[in-house]
Amino acid sequence: MCGRLSLFASQDELTDRFDATPTRPLRPRYNVAPGQDHPVVRNDAPAEIRFPTWGLVPHWADEFGGGHINARAETVADKPSFRDAYRDRRCLVLADGFYDWKKTPSGKQPYRMTRADGEPFAMAGLWEPWRNGERKTSFTVVTTEPNDVVGEIHHRMPVILDPDEEATWLDGDEDERRSILDPFPASEMRAYPVSTKVNNPDNDSADVVEEVVAEEDAQTGFGDFT
Repeated sequence: MCGRLSLFASQDELTDRFDATPTRPLRPRYNVAPGQDHPVVRNDAPAEIRFPTWGLVPHWADEFGGGHINARAETVADKPSFRDAYRDRRCLVLADGFYDWKKTPSGKQPYRMTRADGEPFAMAGLWEPWRNGERKTSFTVVTTEPNDVVGEIHHRMPVILDPDEEATWLDGDEDERRSILDPFPASEMRAYPVSTKVNNPDNDSADVVEEVVAEEDAQTGFGDFT
């Protein structure tokens, strides 16, 4: 699963990294939640960074809202909500981190996961225009089995693309696209605990991404053995 995102790299860095220009100014985001707009690069406009709503709403849905935030790579080509978008409307979901929650004896500890080098990256996504001709679009993040880093925290992870896989995801054929829906190498990722501030989407400041002592580690400190 992928339930929250961050993206606070500078606009110049992102424009250079993805060779695309935002259709409106980018601002730092530390705690992006479903239902909010987020930057993507669409296959029909690869020179632009656009801002659809996170949570894919099928074009045939009666209302715009409550969409699918994730799509499983194993079934994305067949599920009615995703199959048309998988065939025709793919996108790069831009991020420099994502969050998930690890179950602990006392509750859930949030973790932030990034590339080991801290660089921004693209996740495989699908985008969808809504019905009635309204100018509303939405997107979802494609997920796969976790690598060893993410697997310690959750049983799913987003499909993180290598830079040389991004064009394949946007424009490749079915076999090419299928071949890259795999876990990102664990050796190139980092996961660290963050404050439960991230649980509230109203908290969208830099302190959300700061590392903290995980509750499970705090409960097994030196004092437990004296």
